[in-house]
Amino acid sequence: MSLHSIAIAGLRTIDQIPHLHDLRFHRKHNGLAITLELLTSSLSGAPVIDDTGTFIGFISEFDVLHILETGRDVSQLTAEEIMVPDHVAIHESATFKEAVKLMEDKHLLVLPVERNGAIIGCVSRRDILRAWIGLGLSQQV
Repeated sequence: MSLHSIAIAGLRTIDQIPHLHDLRFHRKHNGLAITLELLTSSLSGAPVIDDTGTFIGFISEFDVLHILETGRDVSQLTAEEIMVPDHVAIHESATFKEAVKLMEDKHLLVLPVERNGAIIGCVSRRDILRAWIGLGLSQQV
């Protein structure tokens, strides 16, 4: 299938994206380390997990900015103290249209992806756009 064919037909589901982002933070992760990770990552946020790997919240650059805005020392906080306790995620079998709609409705730049109730990675708007038109695919379609 040619790149043009992929762009016209499009890939259809999240699980067709060859690589998901593996960034996630543990609830006890230090706030300064989280900030530095976000600054060096291609993602603007990531899910927070507890000791059992359960998805308990999300930290975005906005969340860190809000902490700084209040004058608090981010290095003295943990992920659990910074995170928003949202559990918004999408199943890996969801379509790109479903993912885009959820991202639009919830104003998300990054969307955690789940399989069997566990977070397996994250997808960004750019990831979906690239996959939808067939750019950056490392597998034969």
